[in-house]
Amino acid sequence: MGFALLMLCAWGIEVSFGWPDQLYRRIGHPVVWLGGVIHRLDRTLNRPEGTHAFRYALGGISTLLIVGGVAALACVISRALPQTFAGFLIEAALASPLIASRSLYTHVANVARPLAIGDLGSARQAVSMIVGRDPAHLESEGLARAALESLAENMSDGVIAPVFWGSIFGLPGIAAYKAINTLDSMIGHRTKKYAAFGGMAARLDDLANLVPARLTGGLMCLAAIRWRAVKVMLRDARRHRSPNAGWPEAAMAGALDVRLSGPRAYEGQTSNEPWLNGVARDPAPEDLTRGLALYKTACAVALGTVALMALAEALM
Repeated sequence: MGFALLMLCAWGIEVSFGWPDQLYRRIGHPVVWLGGVIHRLDRTLNRPEGTHAFRYALGGISTLLIVGGVAALACVISRALPQTFAGFLIEAALASPLIASRSLYTHVANVARPLAIGDLGSARQAVSMIVGRDPAHLESEGLARAALESLAENMSDGVIAPVFWGSIFGLPGIAAYKAINTLDSMIGHRTKKYAAFGGMAARLDDLANLVPARLTGGLMCLAAIRWRAVKVMLRDARRHRSPNAGWPEAAMAGALDVRLSGPRAYEGQTSNEPWLNGVARDPAPEDLTRGLALYKTACAVALGTVALMALAEALM
């Protein structure tokens, strides 16, 4: 059985069951386990007294060891499983928590529900769970914008990218990608503390998401069936500070005909980011609901594409 079919089954398990809360309370989550290892390495090795080059090298070695170790472990597990239907299902179940389509929808829906009834306090609390900016002073349009940006970017990072790499390299591919993305989220920041130590992690994440981010933007354009989404994506994606996040975010902005990105506050400091689809209006609460519908449609298109890939593998 091919890797595309493996990802199709893994995604189906994730959509159907997610990672149950009871299981999380008992054993945690694979990404949390990995995060614990990264945190310990960061605390032990990321010392401010070293030179930039030394800290970059130390962080790079740590990054390569973690990614390589995770990929090697996944490869051992994959080869140790019996080459039977039961073994295939076990492997798909092991890959499923590395896809986050269900949890992403849930987190953004948790913002949309209170926002729709004007409960800004609850909406701010829900937004704080999915974005890094300070939501304390965000009004309705700012909350909707933050949630839509998170939905677009994390569809690429949390859904399409892991399925993409898993479809090419199987369980080791999806596991290695998740290690790269987790490293970037924890140490790949442009701050004094992490610019050196997390430099390689950030560059590796940029490389790993190069194709998936553009695929995600294309999927959103297909789901929207709007030429304007394509135009805005091709025009504005490169304005984003990230080489990848601008593609799905610009596609989302064009599909919903709202403006995204723009200035935002991080830890009390304003970051003057350029607008995506800047001539459009600010998003309203109902646009967040429309964004969730677009996300579901784009995921369905992606699932259909993976199913076609699995069929092609079977016929080869």
